[in-house]
Amino acid sequence: MNIKPDFETDRLILRTPVSDDFDAVHSWASVPENTRYMDWGPNTVEQTIEFLASVKPGKDFAVVLKESGLVVGTCGIYPDEAGDTAEIGWILHRDHWRQGYGTEFGGELIRYGFEDLGLRRITSHCAAVNYGSKRIMERNGMRQEGQHCQAFWARVDKEWIDSLDYAILASDYQRQG
Repeated sequence: MNIKPDFETDRLILRTPVSDDFDAVHSWASVPENTRYMDWGPNTVEQTIEFLASVKPGKDFAVVLKESGLVVGTCGIYPDEAGDTAEIGWILHRDHWRQGYGTEFGGELIRYGFEDLGLRRITSHCAAVNYGSKRIMERNGMRQEGQHCQAFWARVDKEWIDSLDYAILASDYQRQG
């Protein structure tokens, strides 16, 4: 399958997910360890099909390894109605954690948001115990702005856990330049 990339980084291609990505997407979306800190999942077959049918080009992206063409995650950027602020998010297959891919695609989402979409502010949030997501945000210059005690229902572990809010402003991004 040869699909035009939306963006490329050193090791990754970000492109619109397609129905042919089902096996790859379901390989993480159906796994409790991968969806532990998501507000959805683990997915049924039908839920993964629904996700792929609902992707929004320019907002939802498949994360593809350049070297192998393997789809290893999805990420996205979701502007508000005013087009001023957006939230970013992601999921990466557990077999590809701790290899710097999250920092790489997170940085590209932030670049896209500020340079291409003209956003003023980009936010994200995660479970306070989700070290990997915290590091992706921090390595990309996002700062923690808040902690909410027992605000997130961890569906897999069936417990309330703390959540963290992160953000970066366009002016902060430009200073990092």
